[in-house]
Amino acid sequence: MKKRFVSLIPYVIALAVNFYLLPCLMRDTGMAMVMMLCVIPLAAFVCGVICGVRRGFEPLLTLLAMVLFFPTVFIYYNITAWVYVLIYGFIVLAGNSVGRIFYKKK
Repeated sequence: MKKRFVSLIPYVIALAVNFYLLPCLMRDTGMAMVMMLCVIPLAAFVCGVICGVRRGFEPLLTLLAMVLFFPTVFIYYNITAWVYVLIYGFIVLAGNSVGRIFYKKK
């Protein structure tokens, strides 16, 4: 289990940058909507796809993405953004599933 978690660290770092640094670019409501509905989900999906291609199906990444995003609800947003925890978790899961299609065991 520890080896499995350690192998996910690069993807967790990418998700952390996505969830914690990209919201710093939000200046107004319009930019916040673009980030929340387009940029952050796309980056999470791409991270999931890359993990799926390189590591295969990793459902632990979905859980880690949800745990990583949850504190940002209180840091950057308000409590009404809690639903994005589920949405971004699903997006990472979908990306990981798509990436799994292209995974080749070595």
